[in-house]
Amino acid sequence: MDEIYDSFSVAMLYSNNEIYKSLGVGNTGGIRVKKLPDGEVQRIVIFTSIPTTRQIIENPYHDRLEGDVLIYTGTGKAGEQTVSGLNARIVEQELQMFPIYAFIQISGRRNTAIGVKRWGFLGLLEYLRCYQEEQIDSHNETRTVWVFEFRVHTIPQTVQLTNDTGIMRELINAAPKNNDEDKEVINHIVNDNKSDNVDKTALENTRKQLLAYDPERFEHIISDILLRSGFNDVSVTRYSQDGGIDINARLDKRIWPLRHLLAQIQAKRWLHTVGRKEVAELRGSLQPHAAGCIVTTSHFSRAAVAESTETGKVPITIVDGYELAQIVQLVKLDLSV
Repeated sequence: MDEIYDSFSVAMLYSNNEIYKSLGVGNTGGIRVKKLPDGEVQRIVIFTSIPTTRQIIENPYHDRLEGDVLIYTGTGKAGEQTVSGLNARIVEQELQMFPIYAFIQISGRRNTAIGVKRWGFLGLLEYLRCYQEEQIDSHNETRTVWVFEFRVHTIPQTVQLTNDTGIMRELINAAPKNNDEDKEVINHIVNDNKSDNVDKTALENTRKQLLAYDPERFEHIISDILLRSGFNDVSVTRYSQDGGIDINARLDKRIWPLRHLLAQIQAKRWLHTVGRKEVAELRGSLQPHAAGCIVTTSHFSRAAVAESTETGKVPITIVDGYELAQIVQLVKLDLSV
């Protein structure tokens, strides 16, 4: 029997009926809003699911949890998206600081053994940024979507509905702040109109293939690209998720003036944005006189781009998903094998 809750606890399971009745939102849709009498948002509830390996291969844009960041594609599975309607309401959290609840589906309806309580409470979400991105939709056509990034707060573990706005406000005020440049995403595949000869659909299909790899396999793909790009002493370090050096590489002896140069690469098979913090941390991890590079399937914030070439600091080469797809095509690496 469905219950009406006055609080929700992280990792506890709830039914759809319990969620929408307790939180006062609608009973369908991935984004559900409860409004105050004056039309302002009281709270938002976001529903997502944990992708299986098969789902990631079939749809690598699937919502994902990467560390404490949830990457969430706006509503609408086909066609162009806009930041309007329910999508636009999310952005309002920056000023209004209303709570956003996140629930993850841990099992589909066909799994009768689970019962109706198949939605796990993930925690409260703090809006970080949103940006446009090219994706291949359910009709295998390129479309522009809006992607949202949230910081997931699992503490407090139990959220009381009577004080959820106060809790959310405290979490936002206490969280590390991104400056405006770290909120802004540099997305070349959307914004680069320099060449009419660039097949953006082909590039996005290549990026889509790269996104389907698991992070460890992605490091070896980057190693293969380096071997095809003039490096012959390439080694992938032991896989870890600590943000350190993933690949060490030295140039081929034929490039003799730079044959002693050590390149140290960090490979990020991410959907979420690489910020200034990650660029600065890689610089601090480099061996003396080594060249550093971050390569990602996602994008860089404007602050990360600025940090990579900051005057007086060791420059860090940055390669986003758009440029990486171009490099894959340039070196003719077959991603299907």
